[in-house]
Amino acid sequence: MGSRFNQRDQKRKVNKIYNIAITIVSILIVIVAVSIFLSDDGTETKKATTEPKQVAETEKGKVVDKPAGKEEETDSVKEDAVGDSEATEEDAEKEDSKATEEDAEEKAEDDADSEKAGDAQLVEVEGSGDGNVASTYTSESWKPVGTEQSGEHTTSFEKGSVDWNEMSKAIASGAGIDEGSMKLWWLQNGGSSTTAIGTVSEGDNPKTFRVYIEWVDGSGWKPVKVEELKTNDKR
Repeated sequence: MGSRFNQRDQKRKVNKIYNIAITIVSILIVIVAVSIFLSDDGTETKKATTEPKQVAETEKGKVVDKPAGKEEETDSVKEDAVGDSEATEEDAEKEDSKATEEDAEEKAEDDADSEKAGDAQLVEVEGSGDGNVASTYTSESWKPVGTEQSGEHTTSFEKGSVDWNEMSKAIASGAGIDEGSMKLWWLQNGGSSTTAIGTVSEGDNPKTFRVYIEWVDGSGWKPVKVEELKTNDKR
C-alpha cells in the first residue's frame, strides 16, 4: 500500500510540473506574440508620422521632383507659345509693311493725279452763262509752258507749227490731260492775237474741256481758265 501511494504521489508531482511548464511556455508565447505585434504597430505609426512631415517639408519650399513627362510637356507648351508669339509678331510686321506699301502707292497715285490735273490748286469760279458748261475753274499754279520762239510773237493756227504745238501743250496742262493721249477737237482765236481757245478730251473719255490760254512774252502760252463741258460741242 505504501509503495502505491508513493507512486501516485510521484505521478501527481510530475503532472504538476508538466502543467506548470506548459503554463509558462504558453505565457512566454503570448508575451512574444504581444511584443511582435506591438513592435510592428510602432513601426507603422512611426512611418505614418514621418511621411506627413516629409510632405510638409516639401510643401514649405523643398524641391519637388516633377514627373519627366509633365516637365517635357510644359517645356513643349512654352516653346509652342513662344513660336506662336513670334509667328504672330512676324505676321503683324508683314501686314503693317504691306499696308504701308499700299498706302505709299495710293499716295503716289493720288499725288500723280493731283499733279497731273492740278486738283489741289484749282479754284471754281463763276461761269460765262453758257448752258453747256458744267463748271468753270482757274488756278494760280498754272505757269507758262515755255517757248522756242524769239522776237515778236505771231499766233499761228497752222497744225504742226511751233506755235500750234506750244498751244497744245498749254491746253493739255490746263485740262490736266497727258498731251500724248489728248484729243484736240478744236483750236481757235480767243478774241485777240495773244489768246486762244481749245476744246479737248482724253482718249475715249467723254469728259470734254474748253481751255482758255494766253501768250506771255518770252515765256510762252499759259492756261488761264478751264470749262468742263456737259457735251462735246465740237465732235
